[in-house]
Amino acid sequence: QLRLVESGGDLVQPGGSLRLSCTASNRTMDYFHIGWFRQAPGKEREGVSCISSHGYITNYLDSVAGRFTISRDNAKRVVYLQMNGLKPEDTAVYYCAARLAIDAQNECVPRLFGSWGQGTQVTVSS
Repeated sequence: QLRLVESGGDLVQPGGSLRLSCTASNRTMDYFHIGWFRQAPGKEREGVSCISSHGYITNYLDSVAGRFTISRDNAKRVVYLQMNGLKPEDTAVYYCAARLAIDAQNECVPRLFGSWGQGTQVTVSS
């Protein structure tokens, strides 16, 4: 099981950018699909973006497609979420999670993932 740690959350103005990092602290992440999820107050956790174990398949929530980019560096045990053009509605706690790559990474939904990190707060406000 992976131990994941998120970092990079901050307060940013609308239109700004942030890069979140999800680091595996205890073992290689080569055999895991990784996802970024978010949860705003009073809302359900939703899948923002996921990436397959080797990085060939990526999924994006419609509302972030074209603004967010997910990438990974397995040698460094890190998955990034580059967020550009941030909007107030992007405000949430962002979590990363993993699932063993036993099938293709086609669905970016929380129920399929485990090994959740503690989350990092992203606040978009002027």
